[in-house]
Amino acid sequence: MTTTIFDDLSLWRAARLAGLRRGSTLGFVPTMGALHEGHVSLVRRSREENDRTLVSIFVNPSQFDDPNDLANYPRPLEDDLAMLDAEQTDFVLLPDQAQLYPDGYRYRVSETERSGTLEGAHRPGHFDGVLTVVLKLLQIAQADRAYFGEKDWQQLHLVRGLAEAFLLPTRIIGCPTVREADGLAISSRNRRLDPDDREKAAEFHRTLSSAATADGAARALERAGFTVDYVEDDASRRVGAVRIGGVRLIDNVPLGERQ
Repeated sequence: MTTTIFDDLSLWRAARLAGLRRGSTLGFVPTMGALHEGHVSLVRRSREENDRTLVSIFVNPSQFDDPNDLANYPRPLEDDLAMLDAEQTDFVLLPDQAQLYPDGYRYRVSETERSGTLEGAHRPGHFDGVLTVVLKLLQIAQADRAYFGEKDWQQLHLVRGLAEAFLLPTRIIGCPTVREADGLAISSRNRRLDPDDREKAAEFHRTLSSAATADGAARALERAGFTVDYVEDDASRRVGAVRIGGVRLIDNVPLGERQ
């Protein structure tokens, strides 16, 4: 099988319209590239539940609060496309900034209650950028289902709220976090950790899972050498963000499954 690549939104819309006429279902996985096993798990879930699967790759500038973070974000496009082809992905969408932001980001989506907490409190404007580009991509994809990882717990809930608020027909599916053998949540950022910091990073998940309280987890992580942005118990989850070796990591664990 050869994956069909679209870098022109009008051509994708024509292809999707043809698919709708045939009655085929579509699953959608939006990504920023630098793909890993976490993304692969989303693609596989989509292939199980839909006739066709679309993956988008777009490094979204509007969600980066740190210009250096945007500049350093990995973009291994050839490797990503090879991985998607190996997973028998039907379609890949490669829009550019001009196509997705013809307005120059003058128009944007803002959520007014939860987006300023947790990640939003430490990354000003981040969720405006996320929700704006997700709304655009969901409108373009016209998928039956869209798949998001639970590692980005706050993002998942905001995207679900977005779909409901804007009456989108796409069902938002949350998928379990994929982890390394030592428990570290798989992330494109992990490749930026040096060997010593990579070994230490596994303590993040262990501490979130084992500490009796969120404050206790934060103190333990600080003692272990992490810079803690936050650790909080949020409804059914303990969520946290830390920095080690200049790399920012996020994770969450179900409160009912703590060790």
